[in-house]
Amino acid sequence: MPLIQRTLLAAAILLAAPLLHAQTSESTIKKQLGNLSSLSADQRPAATIKLAADIRALPAGQSKVKLADQLAQIVTAGDQGAEALQAVADALSQALAQSPAPAKNDQPPMAYMDLAKLVRYESVTTPLADPLFAKAGQILTANDADIQKADFTLKDFSGKKYTLSELRGKIVLVNFFTTDCQPCTTLEMPNLDLIYTHFQAQGLIVLSITDENPFKVYNTIKGWTYHYNPPILLDPGDKVAKQFHVDGVPRTFVFGRDGKLMALAIDQCTQRQFLNMLSKTDLRP
Repeated sequence: MPLIQRTLLAAAILLAAPLLHAQTSESTIKKQLGNLSSLSADQRPAATIKLAADIRALPAGQSKVKLADQLAQIVTAGDQGAEALQAVADALSQALAQSPAPAKNDQPPMAYMDLAKLVRYESVTTPLADPLFAKAGQILTANDADIQKADFTLKDFSGKKYTLSELRGKIVLVNFFTTDCQPCTTLEMPNLDLIYTHFQAQGLIVLSITDENPFKVYNTIKGWTYHYNPPILLDPGDKVAKQFHVDGVPRTFVFGRDGKLMALAIDQCTQRQFLNMLSKTDLRP
């Protein structure tokens, strides 16, 4: 081989080597996804952004879409920040643009729904132009309209009834949880208790709703290390959760004094995020 050809070949190998070395395997990404929730709140945003970049570097395919969607379902837990949310949305958008997921019974697959949730509820942007993504956005819009019209009457452990429409004049925060949901009981509910205690005099009421067996809920609550003051309401048959299109917990909805839906959260919230939701109402710090 002539010298110039050997030189060009060597240069090409050197240029390609960093790219080959930098690409993370799917198995490594899966492992890191599994470990992401165990990282501290300070570590998680940077790790999420790196994972999003690693997924973007993968070759196109449905496995890439699946990994990007898994990350999209994780990034909404807690407050990872706008940069991490946008990085994940970019990764999922790219994966779907490269390998569109087929419709399921004329309905958008979960990946489109999760991307639409990021856009609608987490203020990210995407250039994705796909009919299934557009339909996912339309479904969320219709769901929010259903939630705005929803009403319910549920009882607490003592049999006291709470009717949403009868709470006009108050700020109502509706939170769906289960006792098996660790982020619900160890992170969200202590914060909700503090917020409820602080703002109760201004007319805030927090309604915590679960569809679990009352005996299980009652016995679990007795073992908590903190006293939870907001009423816990029982939703047998998951009827109210279905009205609110709750497909996982935790979920939080804030209604103004006039009953208007002011804010909602699709995952676990920090105290700062709860306060940001309530800032859309007339509550004063």
